[in-house]
Amino acid sequence: MRKVLTYGTFDLLHVGHINLFRRAKALGDILVVGLSTDGFNKIKNKESYHSYEDRKIILESIKYIDEVIPEYSWEQKINDVKEHNIDVFVMGSDWEGHFDFLKDYCEVIYLPRTEGISTTVIKTDLSGG
Repeated sequence: MRKVLTYGTFDLLHVGHINLFRRAKALGDILVVGLSTDGFNKIKNKESYHSYEDRKIILESIKYIDEVIPEYSWEQKINDVKEHNIDVFVMGSDWEGHFDFLKDYCEVIYLPRTEGISTTVIKTDLSGG
């Protein structure tokens, strides 16, 4: 049983997120998603439209996702990999190299992002910018 882990805020859900979940799930049997808490988003200077609880409910309804866990800090990743018996860690290619320290604990894969879509672009488009 291969377990895959990815992280994110996943606030304004879009096709790029779904592509990440679909492709991550294809790498194993179980997909675990670490979801940034509202408190962690504040630390990262990110503002979410939806609360952590609402984002968690949304993610739990996606067929590719088997489990959602809270992400409280940058430092918890090694512990999460160990605690959840993760075999593969997946992030978008925009994070290339940032999580290579996890290679001592599991396989690390950076997947190409979906072209032309991002939460930042959506927010800019909605604000008329």
